[in-house]
Amino acid sequence: MDEVLLRELVPTVIGVLVRRGADFASAEDAVQEALIRALTVWPGEPPRDPKAWLVTVAWHRFLDAARSEASRRGREAAVDAEPPAGPVPGTDDTLRLYFLCANPVLPAAAAVALTLRAVGGLTTRQIAAAYLVPEATMAQRISRAKRRLAGLPLDRPGDLGTVLRVLYLVFNEGYSGDVDLAAEAIRLTRQLAALAAEPEVAGLLALMLLHHARRASRTGPGGRLVPLAEQDRSRWDTGLIAEGVAVLQAALATDRLGEYQAQAAIAALHADAPSAAETDWVQIVEWYDELLRLTGDSPVVRLNRAVAVGEADGARAGLAALGGLDAGLPRIQAVRAYLHERAGDRGLAAQLYAAAAKEATSVPERDHLTREAARVRQG
Repeated sequence: MDEVLLRELVPTVIGVLVRRGADFASAEDAVQEALIRALTVWPGEPPRDPKAWLVTVAWHRFLDAARSEASRRGREAAVDAEPPAGPVPGTDDTLRLYFLCANPVLPAAAAVALTLRAVGGLTTRQIAAAYLVPEATMAQRISRAKRRLAGLPLDRPGDLGTVLRVLYLVFNEGYSGDVDLAAEAIRLTRQLAALAAEPEVAGLLALMLLHHARRASRTGPGGRLVPLAEQDRSRWDTGLIAEGVAVLQAALATDRLGEYQAQAAIAALHADAPSAAETDWVQIVEWYDELLRLTGDSPVVRLNRAVAVGEADGARAGLAALGGLDAGLPRIQAVRAYLHERAGDRGLAAQLYAAAAKEATSVPERDHLTREAARVRQG
C-alpha cells in the first residue's frame, strides 16, 4: 500500500467534507478514522479510486458522529442526505488547509502538529513518536489547536510567512521515531511550491534541499556532531545539491529576494566549495548583509555573520562583529570560543567552550562542546 499517496490525498478529502458542510475539526477527525480504516482494508482490497473511497468512508464517519451528538441535531438535518453520486470534484484544497493550520492564533508547536495531521496525513501516534512525547499529550495538543480554529472560516487563513515558518520548524526537527520529519517537510514544501508560485516558497525548498544534502555527514559514530569544516564532503548528496541550486536560481531570477532565498544562497556557497578552506567567505558575508536587511537586524543573523566575518577577515574582526549582541543569546558563547581560539586566546577559548556546553540544549551539542573545551586545554 502506498502510504505517501494516502498522505497526499488527506488535504483534498478534508476539503471535500468541509464543502459538504462539515466543520474543519470534525472533517479532520473523520478523515483520520478513514485513514486508519484504509490501513486495514487496502492491503487486501485496494480500491480502484482511492480518493473516492476515502471521501465516502470519511463522510459516513462524519455523519455517524453528527448523529450521535444531540447538540448537532440541527446541522444533522442539513447534512443527513447522501451527496450526489458521481466522481469526486477535483478541487484542491491543500493550499487553504496549509494556511488554516498555520493560523497566527495558534502557538508554533500546535501549528506544526496540526499541519502534520491535516496536510501531512500523519496519525497522532506518528507525530507523537516523532516528537518523543506520549500519544495522549500530542492528542491534547492537536485537540486544543482545532478548538482554537473552530470559529474561524476557511476564507480568513493565516499568511504565507507563517506557513513557511511552520514548515521550517518541521524540517528542523529532523528525524526521530518512525517518521523522518525532515523528509516530510521537504515533501510538504514541494507540494506547496507546486500550488503557490512564490519565490520565497521556492527559496525555502532550496534551503531544505541544500541542508538535507549534507545530512549523512553531520554525525559520526555514536551520534557525535561533526562540524561543517570537518565533514566528509564526498558523502554530500550531489543530486539534492544540484536540485537545490536550480530551484534557488529560478527563485532569484524573479528579483523578489526574501530571507529564505538569502539563506539558501549561503547554503549553496557552502555546498559549492570543494573544501572548507576554499569556501567563498567574502560572498557569504555579503549574503549575510542582505539577510540582516531582510530580517530587520536579527541577532541570530548577526551571530552567524560574525562567524563568516571571522573566516573572511580574521578572528579579531569576527569578535568585533559580535559587539552589541546580548550575552544570553543562544550559541554566542560557542561562537566566541571558536573565534578566541582562532585568535590564539586558548585559555579563554577553553573557558568559553565549557560555559557553552553547560548552556547546550541537546546532548550531542553538549558533548561536542565539552570535547572542544578538553581539546583546547590539552593544546
